[in-house]
Amino acid sequence: MTILETAPLDVLDAYRTCEFVTLGRDGAPLAWPTATLRQKDGTLLVTTSLAFAQKALNVRRDGRVALLFSDPTGSGLAHAQQIFVGGHAECADDIMTGTQGAEDYWRMLFERQPHSRAYVSVPMRRLMSWYYLRLLITVTPEQVIVRPPLDSPASTPPAVSGTPLGHTRLAEFPSAVLAALDAAGAPVLARTVPRATAAGYLVDVPADCAVTPGQASLLVHRHDELLNNMTNTLVRGELRRAGESWELVPAKVVEPMGSGRLKDAVRVLRQTRRASDRYLERRGLARPDVRWHEFKALAAAARKGDSA
Repeated sequence: MTILETAPLDVLDAYRTCEFVTLGRDGAPLAWPTATLRQKDGTLLVTTSLAFAQKALNVRRDGRVALLFSDPTGSGLAHAQQIFVGGHAECADDIMTGTQGAEDYWRMLFERQPHSRAYVSVPMRRLMSWYYLRLLITVTPEQVIVRPPLDSPASTPPAVSGTPLGHTRLAEFPSAVLAALDAAGAPVLARTVPRATAAGYLVDVPADCAVTPGQASLLVHRHDELLNNMTNTLVRGELRRAGESWELVPAKVVEPMGSGRLKDAVRVLRQTRRASDRYLERRGLARPDVRWHEFKALAAAARKGDSA
């Protein structure tokens, strides 16, 4: 029995995404939504493209990571338990150009995200090749905490006075995920309902989430039932004591995918190409060829499964 088996695995497997946090160069906890696959050996597989390789670079520098399964959109679960997993991650230098070693991951993605099957078509390959050049991150769980579903309020409380940095984006979501550090400097995660103040956001933290003052962030993200129309925003800042509660004082807002407008989509596509090229150039590597036939075969199988 692995430590992961102390969690309700049917619930964990049903989640379409989780929040995944790594430690930046300055030790800051940086969380982003990602798709995750539970493997037979009790580890969790996360992948990242070369265009968004920062997660992999962070893991290679400091393997302490955490995942929180807390947004059940698309899972078919109406009132799902939250599952926190803390552990250690590793990421090899190998660039995966095909599905080998991650067949189950890509099979899952093509089944759950039908629109991604179009990326393997010939007209889309030039634009989307960066998406298929992947780094594999393997997480070995060391701690598992099961929490009850978070009951969100009907609306987000207004600011006490003024609107702190990031308020416009956070106000669009009923809850957010707090990424912070414990006393040992390891990352922890908790879904909470931020309450805007004049200086920042008051957040309630579960008793089993031992946060400490210091660098922290609030992540909000959204996707539909078929993992489409994705958006995410990270509000970075400092977590400090505020009486019996905690307050995050924001310093920076990061939106890697933009606000969802067409011009943002065009900008992101340009950036992904440049980011992939930088990753390769810094390592003296030529851009490898994507093994399109492997991805095409899995996409076709997923499409056939829809009509079965």
